[in-house]
Amino acid sequence: MKLWVMPLAGAVLASTMAALPALAQDPAAVAPAAAQEVVPTVSVVSAGRQALSQKVIVTGTLVAREEVLVTPGVEGLKIESIFFDAGDRVEEGAVLARLAVDTTDVQLAQNTSQLASADAQIAQARAQITSAEASATQTAQAFERGRALVGTNAIAKEAYDQRQLAAEQAKAQLLVAREALASAEAGRKLVEAQRAELELRRSKTDIKAPRAGLILSRNAVVGQIASASGNPLFVIAENGDIELDADVTETLLPALGVGQKVTVQPAGSAAPVDGVVRLVRPEVNAATRLGKARIRLPDGAGLRVGAFARGTVEVAHSEGLVLPVTAVADDGGVSTVQVVKDGVVDTREIKTGLTDAGLVEVKDGLAEGEQVVAKAGTFLRGGDKVKPQLIKGAGAKG
Repeated sequence: MKLWVMPLAGAVLASTMAALPALAQDPAAVAPAAAQEVVPTVSVVSAGRQALSQKVIVTGTLVAREEVLVTPGVEGLKIESIFFDAGDRVEEGAVLARLAVDTTDVQLAQNTSQLASADAQIAQARAQITSAEASATQTAQAFERGRALVGTNAIAKEAYDQRQLAAEQAKAQLLVAREALASAEAGRKLVEAQRAELELRRSKTDIKAPRAGLILSRNAVVGQIASASGNPLFVIAENGDIELDADVTETLLPALGVGQKVTVQPAGSAAPVDGVVRLVRPEVNAATRLGKARIRLPDGAGLRVGAFARGTVEVAHSEGLVLPVTAVADDGGVSTVQVVKDGVVDTREIKTGLTDAGLVEVKDGLAEGEQVVAKAGTFLRGGDKVKPQLIKGAGAKG
């Protein structure tokens, strides 16, 4: 067996060795292998048209646009009844609660008696004035008659002096009576002022809503002594207006403007609500570097004051050519893409616009339908040959 195999192997080896010089002497035989160049396959996208919008994200707390604090107009009275609670809507002037009036009614009754007493004192003072006037007139006339008789020995000096003294006393009594009347009238005015105060106090035992709106909270409790120095009895959101008090990064603050539309997603709410920027405050907190904006929200959306909410503000909108942001390289503020045409890479400078959801707007430097390397910053350079493989996705056509 071995004697048969060994001659066969030797024959094959001899045949191969004989063929090698011939191959070495024929360059055409190895030229096709040397001419084959490896061309890499790259993923490309096609520039397509699409609408983009630039958005600013804000977060904050839902607050009442205007809070109305309801406090008692009188101190020291017990709360007798409560007619509304948190969550109720009220009209302006609605009676929210009522204070006890028994003490005030007793004081008014006492005041009525004081008024009657003052009227009696005034009447008495006027009667005294009438009497004093008559006495003063009589004594004055007697004194004048005595004066005419002085020097005629018709009246004694003592009688004359008595008439003079009586006239002066009558004049003084008249003056006292008039002062008593003035005092009585002043006393009545004081009682009238006290009554006006009591009537005002009684009128304020009905605690009314100063503005129409939504009651946010109620601190009033039946039996509680009403006081303006503590917590307000009720807090009302005027007209029920609820807003988002939003925090805005200071670098994004200039992009916000009054009237811009906002999509607000309150915490725990299944659906977002549409809002509008009402106010952009002209200051930035020096500690947090945050600005503030107020976003008006629709009435009747079931919003809860104090809840967290997230808002998306559309600050710009455009429609044009777009590419994935991964296809654009930025070198010192210069944006470039790698366009593939006829299998050759061409590095081209472009002008970009808005960026949204992983897409960037191409404002200049690229035509619709041109194919671009999907991921910028690869090993490719201008002039390189590639085999493009079109992928579908953002900005891709086909």
